[in-house]
Amino acid sequence: QVQLVESGGGLVQAGGSLRLSCAASGRTASSYAMGWFRQAPGKERGFVAGISWSGSSTYYTDSVKGRFTISRDNAKNTVYLQMNGLKPEDTAVYYCACRSDPWWATAAPMWGYWGQGTQVTVSS
Repeated sequence: QVQLVESGGGLVQAGGSLRLSCAASGRTASSYAMGWFRQAPGKERGFVAGISWSGSSTYYTDSVKGRFTISRDNAKNTVYLQMNGLKPEDTAVYYCACRSDPWWATAAPMWGYWGQGTQVTVSS
């Protein structure tokens, strides 16, 4: 079993930055892929970024490439999402996810563990 707790959301002006953190508990969490998804009102939950168990492989949805960076610290069982150049369309609830596999996936049903979500609001 893996428990995930996100932090770091908030309100920021367009062009600003935020860093989300996700602390994972569970003795095998460092062996699993981690990811971030987001869900805006009236929309489906969508993939944002994923990172392999070792951090050697990352992947981003096209709309955040060059602006967001996912990273992990396995010693701390924590994954981060550094978000720069934020836009109003990035406004959403951001969810941390973990899957029982070393490699990331882009489809939400392939992730077995979810955090409670943290709100990110970008004002224009």
